[in-house]
Amino acid sequence: MQQRRKSVFGSAPYAMKQAALGAGVAARKNGTPLSMAAVVFSLFVFATFLYNEDIKSIADFPFSAGALRAKSPDLHLLQEAEAAAHQAVTTLARRGEEVIVRVLDAPATATLRPAANGSITGTVVVARANAALAKANANAAAKEEEGQEKDRDVTLPRVLGGGGAEEAKRREDEEVAERASTAKAAAATAALRTVVSVPETCDLYRGGWVHDEVNAPVYKEAQCEFLTEQVTCMRNGRRDDSYQKWRWQPTDCDLPRFDALLLLERLRNKRLMFVGDSLNRNQWESMVCLVQSVIPKGHKTLTKFVNNGSSNIFYAHDYNATVEFYWAPFLVESNSDNPKVHSVPNRIIQWHSIAKHAQNWVGVDYLVFNTYIWWLNELNMKVLKGSFEEGATEYEEVDRPVAYSQVLKTWAKWVDRNIDPNRTTVFFMGMSPNHITPEAWGNQGGIKCAMETQPISNRSATLDVGTDWRLYAGAQDVMRTFRRVPVHFVDITALSELRKDAHTSVHTLRQGKLLTPEQQADPRTFADCIHWCLPGLPDTWNQFLYAHIVSRPWTTASTTEA
Repeated sequence: MQQRRKSVFGSAPYAMKQAALGAGVAARKNGTPLSMAAVVFSLFVFATFLYNEDIKSIADFPFSAGALRAKSPDLHLLQEAEAAAHQAVTTLARRGEEVIVRVLDAPATATLRPAANGSITGTVVVARANAALAKANANAAAKEEEGQEKDRDVTLPRVLGGGGAEEAKRREDEEVAERASTAKAAAATAALRTVVSVPETCDLYRGGWVHDEVNAPVYKEAQCEFLTEQVTCMRNGRRDDSYQKWRWQPTDCDLPRFDALLLLERLRNKRLMFVGDSLNRNQWESMVCLVQSVIPKGHKTLTKFVNNGSSNIFYAHDYNATVEFYWAPFLVESNSDNPKVHSVPNRIIQWHSIAKHAQNWVGVDYLVFNTYIWWLNELNMKVLKGSFEEGATEYEEVDRPVAYSQVLKTWAKWVDRNIDPNRTTVFFMGMSPNHITPEAWGNQGGIKCAMETQPISNRSATLDVGTDWRLYAGAQDVMRTFRRVPVHFVDITALSELRKDAHTSVHTLRQGKLLTPEQQADPRTFADCIHWCLPGLPDTWNQFLYAHIVSRPWTTASTTEA
């Protein structure tokens, strides 16, 4: 038995199906195939029934074919156009040619193929004559008035192939949405590919602290899940938060407001690493908190104690960027290199040995070095004779500034020989000061930095909080020795000396445990006037790094990688 062909009106109302099938039966009884005229007529009646609300707009639409010249055709002229189209389609079909019905307001077409008996297979539906179609036809009518017409061009109402129409429209909508999304993302990326203006003539480090309730701090303590107990002063019992409300204001310009998205765009596919002691770790925690606030949960990871415990790594997944900390308190090898067991009283350095640490710095895009606080225990430094690997224990004592300069020269030589200045930017942080002599800022009878709530404001007298400026001068001298790699000195020392209020004091840890109420009541013994609360002063240090990074031109490599 011959398989029954699926009716072209499979979804039409029952009465219309019967009418169409009746016409087909009558034709078959007469021994002739279903005429093209019957198909087109039935299609038109079907479309009229489905779109009866749009008949007026269809009738108002000026169709043209052959000699049709009406400027405002009515339904009668529409029927004439249908008849002309039918004649052309039938002629082509009888020749065994495929018929392409063009759509005026869209690039889509419907292809009708002749069957073996000369009839045309496939289904068509009349779609709405929308505003874009009307505009297209109006242009065609104007051209006709100028005498411009196209031969063999059959203009029909908007026609799409049956069941594929909705699918084609869906795909088209998806493509449009995808293009819009891509364009939006590109625009957002382009907006972030900016260069922040920082005048070369401006000294960012000369200025003053301004109390700012609106713009400071950049983030909240409770909003950064990565802060350690060592620096969460408010959580640890500090009652005043005034230390968070001070903003550094340069004298001759402005310090750029920190923009985490802009910095992350600069860090895309890159590594930013802090190398040094616990003050650099303090600054690393600050940088993690500064950038993490714009990264959704599940798109950021913090891994601690990597590389035998020497590294902590924050990873921003969507940017393939890391913000890392590497423990090396003297930069060169020492007997304090174990980050878990480093508080040894008899500190010894191997001042010409740096390769063991430095192998972990190769290929990093931004390197931020510091070393200072671990030099202050003794007036003289103990320098190992031989190497730790060979079990040497004998050492000689060297004046602190001399040893410091020798270590920095070892470090500078490695940087100049191993760093590619076209890829890596190198920073060296100035000295982070202590505040253990309250008499220096006029607080006679005070106890270290305990109970301090305001920066030092009276600067009429020379301020001496105990900073070893000989090491500062030694660092400045070494900065001038670089031949191939520029190293940027971040001069935080003087401005940080004013922040006696910003230390963790008694709101911190002692040997890994929070201070007890009894210990907090004894600041002379337990106050930490070395490290800093977060949010706080280290955020400003990172703003200096930020200002330098985002004020540099975008390199070709940066553009390609991003």
